[in-house]
Order: sequence, then C-alpha cells, then structure tokens
Amino acid sequence: MPAYAIASLRTVDVNDEILEYLEKIDASLDPFDGRFLVHGSTPEVIDGDLPGAVVVIEFPDLAAAHAWYHSPAYQEILPLRLRNSTGGAVIVDGAPEGYRAAHYAAKLLAL
Repeated sequence: MPAYAIASLRTVDVNDEILEYLEKIDASLDPFDGRFLVHGSTPEVIDGDLPGAVVVIEFPDLAAAHAWYHSPAYQEILPLRLRNSTGGAVIVDGAPEGYRAAHYAAKLLAL
C-alpha cells in the first residue's frame, strides 16, 4: 500500500541553500522509488487556513518512506530546508484499495 510524505511549508526563503536542496532531493528519492505527486504549487484553499505550499511525495510503502527520510542522502540536505522554511512534514500510510470512510466510522463506534 502506498505511503506519502507530505509537507506544508508556510514560508520558504528562496536562496542558494534552497536551490541546493531542490537540486539534490530527486537523487535522494530515487533509491526508494519516491516520486513527487505535488510540488511547487500553491494550493487553492477552499476552506480553513492552509497558507504556503504543499508537497506530496509518494512511496511504495511506509518502510520506503521512512527509509528515505532517514537515509544519509536526505539527512545531508534536510538542514537546508529546515533553516530556510517554516512549516511541517508528516509520513502517512495510504488507504487500502476499496477503503470507505464509513469503515473508519464503524471503528469509532466500536470504541
């Protein structure tokens, strides 16, 4: 089941360090079959508050997503992003084929 690394970056200071990060991140993803689904787009906020940019990277599974994040290649460039942006990032499991929100509601009712 696919997993995703998702970042919500409220601000990004575009400078030499961010450019270096962008030039190197693709190579850090390749060994883990990571691919950008969303990158460099400012979202159209339709409700609530979500300032900044959203990044979504897909991986084959949760193990690959964690392995990428903790890999030496990504850890080497991560400080470039952290020093020059505000926001947060998460790794989440995708929903299985055929998943319906009602399944989650049933779990909640069982608690």
